[in-house]
Amino acid sequence: MSAAGRDVASTSRRRLRREAWGFAVGSLCFLVGALPPYADAVGAVGAGVTFVVGSVFFTAAAFVQLSLSGRRPPRAGTHPADLWDWWAAAVQLAGTVCFNVSAVAALVAAVDDPGRLGAGWKPDAYGSVAFLVSSAFAIVATRDRGHLWDLDARTWHGTWLNAVGSVAFAASAVGAYVEPSTGTYLSAWWDQAGTLVGALCFLVAALLSRRTA
Repeated sequence: MSAAGRDVASTSRRRLRREAWGFAVGSLCFLVGALPPYADAVGAVGAGVTFVVGSVFFTAAAFVQLSLSGRRPPRAGTHPADLWDWWAAAVQLAGTVCFNVSAVAALVAAVDDPGRLGAGWKPDAYGSVAFLVSSAFAIVATRDRGHLWDLDARTWHGTWLNAVGSVAFAASAVGAYVEPSTGTYLSAWWDQAGTLVGALCFLVAALLSRRTA
C-alpha cells in the first residue's frame, strides 16, 4: 500500500473509532436512563436529561458515520453494497434526529409534570421505524461486504446486534402507546424491556465495532 493509501486508511480508522465511541456513549445513556433504580434515584427530569444526552451522542455518531467516515453518496457506478450501506447510514441519521426531538419533548414534559404518565422518554414511532429500515438496508449491504468502501464498515455481528436492538426499540414504542380508554400503557413490560434490550444491543455492537476499528 502506498503512503497516501496508508494515510487514508489510518484516517478512516480514526473516524470509525470516533463513530463507535459516540454510539457506545449514547447507548450507555439510554441503558442507564431506562434502569428503574436510576430513574427512581434521579427522578423523571434527571432521567430525561440522560436520554437527551444519549440522543445527542447518537446523532453525532450517526453524522460521523454518514458524512465523515469515508462513505460517498450514491452516484453512477456505485456498487449495490455501497449503495445500501450509504442509505442505511442516512436513514439511521434521520432516526437519531427523531429521537432527539422526542427526547427533548419528553424532558420538557417531565419538567412540566414529573408525575404524569408518559413524561419519561420512550422510543418514538418515527425513529423506531427509521432504525428498522436502516437495519434492513445494513443487512443487505453486509451480504456483499467485500465490495464495501471499507471492509470494517459493516460486520455481521454488528449488523445483527443493531437489527435486534432496532426491533427491541420498536417493541418499546408499541408498548409505550397509551390506550385512550384506560389511560395506561399498552404494555409497560415491553415499554421498559424493549428500551433496555435495544440499548444493550447497540452498546455491545458499538464496543465490538470499536475493537474492529
